[in-house]
Order: sequence, then structure tokens, then C-alpha cells
Amino acid sequence: NGEIYWMAADGSGAANLSNHAAFDWSPEWSPDGSRLAFSSNRAGDFDIYTMAADGTDVVRLTSTTGDEGVFGISWSPDGQQLAYVANRGVGNDIYLIAISGGDPIALTNDGSNDRFPSWSPDGTRIAFESNRNGDFEIWTMAADGTDAVNLSDDLSNDRYPAWSRDGSRIAFSSDRAGSFD
Repeated sequence: NGEIYWMAADGSGAANLSNHAAFDWSPEWSPDGSRLAFSSNRAGDFDIYTMAADGTDVVRLTSTTGDEGVFGISWSPDGQQLAYVANRGVGNDIYLIAISGGDPIALTNDGSNDRFPSWSPDGTRIAFESNRNGDFEIWTMAADGTDAVNLSDDLSNDRYPAWSRDGSRIAFSSDRAGSFD
């Protein structure tokens, strides 16, 4: 089973934080470093959990059923929300959930594969990859899911967006020079 570990930046002192029989994966640090969000199948299906940085105080945030497994977790810059990906029917969509709990909010729901959300440093926009126009391209949307804009409108596959710290650029992977293989 997969576990969540942490270690010192020099590679020393690796410690198992999750220590659970389930498959725990895809850890993401909160902006203040006090908590980790991760995906786990502890309750049967993959859901989002958070835990304190020392592995204590585990909290389940989502309740999925069937093939709705979640992945692609991204903390909002203020640490109050998580954007994530779930498959709840046709394609993958991006959802938002408050750290305090409550029902998830669908930010996308168009039948395409919208994945790997990445918050802008100021928290106003979310970059993501989508194949809504056929190939994967980099899009942004307002943090409430409105105002979707295709940034990389290209015939290649552009994937895995990541904002620069100052919010002026978005890095991404692309097969523009050939295959991802």
C-alpha cells in the first residue's frame, strides 16, 4: 500500500506519516505548512483527507462512491479551500471544497477531461488542462468556475500547468517538439 512520508530536504529522517492499511497518495502541503491534503481509499473509494504535518488529526473531506476517485489536489493560497479532480460520470471535472467541510462545488462540468488545477498566487484564478477542444490545452478560469479562457490554443497537447510565484507566467508540459514518450 502507498503511504505518505516526509523527510528533511537533505534526504535524511524519512518518516511514515499516514501509516494506514489503505493506499494513501498525492500529498500536497497547505500554504502555511501545518497540514497535508492527500487522496486515500480508507473508506473504500478514493477521497480527500487532510492531516496535521506530524500525521495526526486526520480529517476526511469528501465522500465519493463508485469510480469517482479524486486526484490532482491543489490548495488555495489562503489555505481555506482545495481544488481537485473527480470523475463523476463522463470525463473528469474540477471541484472545490472548503477545508472546514461541506458539499463540493463543481467548477467544471462539460463532459471533457478537466484536470490538474493550479491556483494563481493571488487566488483569483485556477489554471488547468482540458481536452474540451479535442487535444489537451491550458485553460484558466475564475476561482468560482466562470470566465474559462483557453490560453494555449494549439494543435499539440499542453499539460500540467503551474503558476509562477509572482503570477505572471504559467509553466506547462507540451509535446510541441514531439511526443511525450
